[in-house]
Amino acid sequence: MNWLDSSSYSWQALARHKVRTLLLLLAVAIGVASVLILTSLGEGAKRFIEQEFNALGNQVLIILPGKKETTGGSVPIYGTSPRDLTIEDANAIAKISTVKIMAPIIAGTTLVSYQSKSREVITLGSTQAIFPVRKLTIGQGKALPKSSDNFSSPVCVLGAKIKQELFGNNVAIGEWVRFSGQRFRVIGILAERGESMGLDLREMAIIPIRSAESLFNSPSLFRILLELNQTGSEIYTEEKIRQIIAKRHDGEDDISILSQNALMSSFSNILTLVTASIGAIAAISLVVAGFLIMNVSYVSVSRRREEIGLLKAIGATAKEVRQLFLIESFMLVSLGVIAGTVFGYGVVTLASYFWPDFPLAIPWWSPIASSSVALAIGLLFSWLPASYAARQDPVLALRGY
Repeated sequence: MNWLDSSSYSWQALARHKVRTLLLLLAVAIGVASVLILTSLGEGAKRFIEQEFNALGNQVLIILPGKKETTGGSVPIYGTSPRDLTIEDANAIAKISTVKIMAPIIAGTTLVSYQSKSREVITLGSTQAIFPVRKLTIGQGKALPKSSDNFSSPVCVLGAKIKQELFGNNVAIGEWVRFSGQRFRVIGILAERGESMGLDLREMAIIPIRSAESLFNSPSLFRILLELNQTGSEIYTEEKIRQIIAKRHDGEDDISILSQNALMSSFSNILTLVTASIGAIAAISLVVAGFLIMNVSYVSVSRRREEIGLLKAIGATAKEVRQLFLIESFMLVSLGVIAGTVFGYGVVTLASYFWPDFPLAIPWWSPIASSSVALAIGLLFSWLPASYAARQDPVLALRGY
């Protein structure tokens, strides 16, 4: 009996037991689809993080006050040193030849009010440079004036959602609002963009950095954003920054510098590991499908004793009988893999249509891994029933024993 005959015979056996075939096919398909769908979530999170970092530009360094020693723990957010990082420090760093744009930031929360309406707003004090560094665009009006980089000026740029809540459909440009009691004139409205690096740009306000010093009564910077002139200058720039800060801070290197590429690499590695772990957990359903295939195959062997006995009586060897059951299992699992793959890609495509902001995507290795695991489990768990069928005595089998 050649492979073509064996395949034809196995296909007929599957066709004769439609309900059993359909249920086993469904079990395998669900397992494969689960792996694809769950790994697409992990891959989507990875791509979302990459998009957020890319929104900052290609070469960005973030300087934080406080030194985080290499003793374990998480990436520093605010730093651990009481020494302030000042605007004068930022201006000194801006003179480095590899620095293209420098944007110092003072951050805080203020109560913004207009007439009878008010709400808490995240307020950033910065310079005109924050707009190109953070890739912010103005939907109405204009950005902070250049003169506000060095002087306190009562002007502000509002996020789109803040403008809508305070002014509704009325014109906001030229109107005066209060930030914790201080009056600022609205000169611009940010274009609709959504969240970036955990900050909803629609719900924030930007004022000149010198005005923020007065408003928050603090000269300490929250962080400094730098955009570099060229790729590959991060190490040199970081060394120069540390030299400047050490010179200005009595010989202490009390800052933390985060590189965009380093952060992207760290997040990417973590999310790749998480995605693989999620896929491995989902693959448990394939193992369950394998046990189901084995149990049903044993039942199938018991009900097909006369068929097995007849095959052996007309000359089929134990190897050929085993081969028939293995091919039958292989065909069944293959159909389940195809159905599961189609269903998985269909669900991900449909979800991407309804939630376009989250870039769901099935990683390239997921269908290969799920298909390989499914086929391996299918053949492994059907080997024992196939071997049991191959050991049947033809005389006893013909009698149904």
